Amino acid sequence: MTAESARKFEALEAQARTLMGVFAKAGYEAVAPAILQPAEIFLDVIGEDLRGRTYVFSDPEGAELCLRPDLTVPTCRLHWERHGRTDAKARYCYNGPAFRFQPTGTVSTRPREFRQCGIESFAETAREAADVATLKIVIEALRSAGLNDFRIRIGDVGIFQALLRSLDISETARARLQAKFWRADAFRAELDQLSTRPGAATDGLPPALVEAIDPSDLAGAEQAVVRHLADTGIELIGWRSAREIAASLVEAVATARTPPLEAETASLIAGFLDVSAPARAAGARLRDLLQGRGINLGAAIETYRNRLQLMAEADINCSEITFEADFGRNIEYYTGFVFEIVAPALGPAVPVAGGGRYDRLMRAIGAPTDVPAVGAMIHTERLLAAVTDAPIEGAQRANGGRP
Repeated sequence: MTAESARKFEALEAQARTLMGVFAKAGYEAVAPAILQPAEIFLDVIGEDLRGRTYVFSDPEGAELCLRPDLTVPTCRLHWERHGRTDAKARYCYNGPAFRFQPTGTVSTRPREFRQCGIESFAETAREAADVATLKIVIEALRSAGLNDFRIRIGDVGIFQALLRSLDISETARARLQAKFWRADAFRAELDQLSTRPGAATDGLPPALVEAIDPSDLAGAEQAVVRHLADTGIELIGWRSAREIAASLVEAVATARTPPLEAETASLIAGFLDVSAPARAAGARLRDLLQGRGINLGAAIETYRNRLQLMAEADINCSEITFEADFGRNIEYYTGFVFEIVAPALGPAVPVAGGGRYDRLMRAIGAPTDVPAVGAMIHTERLLAAVTDAPIEGAQRANGGRP
């Protein structure tokens, strides 16, 4: 280890002690989830972007494992293994490495091995209060580490999901739009395709195979895939099973056979996602936009307003928070409130901290029902760079928006 590396390591350790001290004082129990995790759980829940950047391998007995790309899922597993109950309240904090592939030449704010210092809270039924408490403790931790100049942006996946439920569209279109929400470019392309040419969903697929697929019969679709592979001499290689391929085909065929979205509906969705405003003004803008089209998302908007009121009562300055309707972070297990904190020195594409609500994630771990859960993490290398004004090559570059 060079002298410079040693100094950085010592600085990161000191910073982590500060952050963990703040979390411990707030009542979070320090835990150390395992670095090696079952690959299947992660690949099912983290979303397309991180799925392609997760280090996956097989052990000598054939089990598929991965190096954890974040610490939220491992903490969920730890919590479930300890308690095995959906009503078990617990709050945890952690500090440790996570691993994500980054292309060669990636800037130093995006290392392949990096540290996350974070918190997770389970089974707190006062959801908005727990959301605000999470944001407040992260702000306190950042300030304790010396970061006072930062910006906060928030979103609410729940409002978008409520909008989709309120629209008179097919379940296929609803599922396709929901699946693409976390990737802005992919979502816009999907919305355009569903509006103008849903039949393009099967472009490039063998016509005979498409004809053989019944969207209501997954087992039959799997048999059709197996027959097609056998007839064409294609060997099934890679992570996707015949059933997973069949599921994708069923979705594509169902989409191709779905009537196009009405232009007014597509315009409403696009207009909704264009809403970006100071947090207090955003609620009124959303209400006006939707009521003008005869849509009432009263419960979802009221939840948003209650959360802002709790923020104000917690001395969080809402006038300095921006709401963006299309912001859902890029990890697909989030289900409600989400936030990111950025430092001007690093730029908006390199968040220092972020988190949100993920009430459905515990189902993937083994829970029989949803479990209220919210958490956040601080990217400690970025935080150190921001508070020390360390020059970081390319910190202002978007780099694909990847965290």
